[in-house]
Amino acid sequence: MQTIGIRDLQVNPASFTRPLEANDFVMITKHGKPLGVATSFDNDILRHGVLESIVLKAFEKGDISLGQLAKSLNLTKEETMSYLAMLKIPVTEYDIAEDIKGIEAFL
Repeated sequence: MQTIGIRDLQVNPASFTRPLEANDFVMITKHGKPLGVATSFDNDILRHGVLESIVLKAFEKGDISLGQLAKSLNLTKEETMSYLAMLKIPVTEYDIAEDIKGIEAFL
């Protein structure tokens, strides 16, 4: 997530739009305090709504945990995992080569 102050936004608006074009979040601050969060407008927002789209995107990017996602969606972890499966969003992402190295190091 990018952070941009109100003053920077006025001086260099491209610093605000670039992250949105890259499908990233932008936190807007005023005097260093969070004022709001902006996200790119896409079909997911129309399909899922703003809050749900933001937390799903944050989960996919690894910015929030499964527990935080479940709490944001007001679901249990089990319900959230089922919902993610329905949306074809992986619950965990890992590198198998890294796991093999860890196993080999243990042996």
